[in-house]
Amino acid sequence: MSPATARARAASRLHRVGGALPPIGWVGVAVVGTVVAVAVFGGWAAPYRPTELIGQPLQSPSGTHVLGTNGVGQDLASQLVSGARVSLTVAALAGGGTVIIGALVGMLAGWLGGFVDAAAMRVVDFVLAIPRLPLLIVLGAYAGPSIGVISAAIALTFWPSSARVVRSQVLSLRRRSHVKAAMGFGAETAYVLRRHLLPEVGLILVAGLVSSAGRAVMLEAGLAFLGLGDPSRASWGQIMRDSLEFSGVFYTTAWVWWLIPPLAAITVLLLGITFLGVGLEQRINPRLGRHIVGGKS
Repeated sequence: MSPATARARAASRLHRVGGALPPIGWVGVAVVGTVVAVAVFGGWAAPYRPTELIGQPLQSPSGTHVLGTNGVGQDLASQLVSGARVSLTVAALAGGGTVIIGALVGMLAGWLGGFVDAAAMRVVDFVLAIPRLPLLIVLGAYAGPSIGVISAAIALTFWPSSARVVRSQVLSLRRRSHVKAAMGFGAETAYVLRRHLLPEVGLILVAGLVSSAGRAVMLEAGLAFLGLGDPSRASWGQIMRDSLEFSGVFYTTAWVWWLIPPLAAITVLLLGITFLGVGLEQRINPRLGRHIVGGKS
């Protein structure tokens, strides 16, 4: 297969995925797109700095403060917008880092084989054997509470699953005739990986990116809830922690506009990412989309 044919084939597959997502996938696109729009343009509706003291404590929602204020008089709508930015940033950094590390390790292990493959898989087994949530807590406590540190810690502890998937796909692709023909004509390894293998595993990597992004959002919220988030930037987990630490919050109606909005935001974003991931998986493997409720296919 010529390079032009391989590129056309990969482009055709990407076009089919982008233009024919199942309905659940488009629901995910709409939800994630809405959260992105809130993160980008939400500052117009919530113009205050998340840490700015701009009102009385526990003010109920009004025209001035759409979601009211917290226990020290900070605008909760502004904090919610800041939390959307934090979650999306961590999703992009940690999700992208997870997929990039996993793709590099998986492609090299599957392509080179032998000692490199064996050594890479032993490293994968070692990382998988480590309790990852306690490790994240330790790294967050000692390395410093920042978005970059949290994203790097998530990427460095959750890449083995992507590496295994990519490795198995590369092991299958390296035996195909067009790859063998390219190597037989003297193509360099980097060229074959870039032109023939990467387009074939690209869709799997996209689905893995979506899955890794959702996991990163959940982990960041959990770490922030434990007090290991970036204190200089309000996040959804931090808002929830502050609300539950406020003495007597449930004896007033403040929990309605203080605790529920960040919890709902996390839930909605995770559902949107999940729907998008399911839609992509159905496009990668159409047989997944043939099963409906009731057992028919």
